[in-house]
Amino acid sequence: MEFENVIRTRRSIRSYEKKDIPDDILKKILEGARVAPSGNNRQPWYFIVVKDEEKKRKIAEYSYNQSFIAEAPVVIVCCGERYANRYEPFKDECYLVDVIIAIDHLILTARNYGIGSCWIGAFYPNPIKKLLDIPENIDVIMIVPLGYPEGIGFRESFFRKSLSEIVFKEKFGNRITL
Repeated sequence: MEFENVIRTRRSIRSYEKKDIPDDILKKILEGARVAPSGNNRQPWYFIVVKDEEKKRKIAEYSYNQSFIAEAPVVIVCCGERYANRYEPFKDECYLVDVIIAIDHLILTARNYGIGSCWIGAFYPNPIKKLLDIPENIDVIMIVPLGYPEGIGFRESFFRKSLSEIVFKEKFGNRITL
């Protein structure tokens, strides 16, 4: 698929067909995340693939009862390991940026293969860590359900700010026309 179409039609999918994702496609999606860049090439990410129905139900419960999560054929629990970083502005929180970049790669790769996803940032991390035996030094960063879209599926988002609203020349507020 053409990359511009991938990024323009990627959207949050909250309804999934009852259809398994083939392992070779799931591997390609995870490979997309694996090759993401990170600060000092630390690669502080870990991805837990959850297909077990009871675990998916619990993850949905621990995610403010967002039941659609449990309906996805696969749920990826995206984790990160903190590392010391002295550089501004993120310092020791830099691992969050690294993991989010990898998650974006994962989600865009999924879209490329016709797989829908949704960023889930509303969840209680401690019960999920306990459920999945995640070590203390590893943080749950995001939950990503994956599945073939049911219903509307992929389409370009209706509302996005124009470039003239978000891009400036030389200093903040100095509008640019491209």
